[in-house]
Amino acid sequence: MSTPNTPRSQTRDYIEAIAWALVITLVLRTFVIQAFRIPSESMSDTLLVGDFLFVNKLEYGPKIPFTHVRLPGLHPPRNGEVIVFQWPEDPSKDFIKRCIATGGQTVEVRHKQVFVDGVRLVEPYVKHELSNEEPAGYTPRDNHTPPTVAPGELFMMGDNRDNSNDSRFWGTVPMDLVKGRALFIYFSTAGTKWWSGMFHVRFDRLFRPIR
Repeated sequence: MSTPNTPRSQTRDYIEAIAWALVITLVLRTFVIQAFRIPSESMSDTLLVGDFLFVNKLEYGPKIPFTHVRLPGLHPPRNGEVIVFQWPEDPSKDFIKRCIATGGQTVEVRHKQVFVDGVRLVEPYVKHELSNEEPAGYTPRDNHTPPTVAPGELFMMGDNRDNSNDSRFWGTVPMDLVKGRALFIYFSTAGTKWWSGMFHVRFDRLFRPIR
């Protein structure tokens, strides 16, 4: 015949349940999926300020924390995929951009148009806010000489090409800094403050896949 739980045993059960929930959450966040918020306009209109999205860490292989070891993934990053990574100039900051080229490919920007291995890309997602063209040598924004991407690195660019701090300015992204591929938007708000977010939900963007 079972005996009822004492208050002490119930408290212990609650603590153990909370501990297991925290462990599972930490494991999922570290190795499987992580939530991010879009803070800038560099990927508009694909991603807007106030979009909240999930990032798949399994696809490219998650990193073991505090090491440079990456577990096997399903496949390496591909051209055109939207990826979250640590900014090479300050790894404490996360950036999100589109992969334009991978190791061994050459990238050139001519008059705002992007060419990979000499072939002009068809980019329906690109947005240009400015009509003027910056001359080569003054800024790499609109005209960028063709570097060859080193093995194990990625050339990343924002979809909002005239308003994106990306590989044109600070170089390629090592795979060691890659966190994962952006999956879909799970929440979106036009509110500028945390307390106003629930009153400015962009329902048309909820659960939108990121392509």
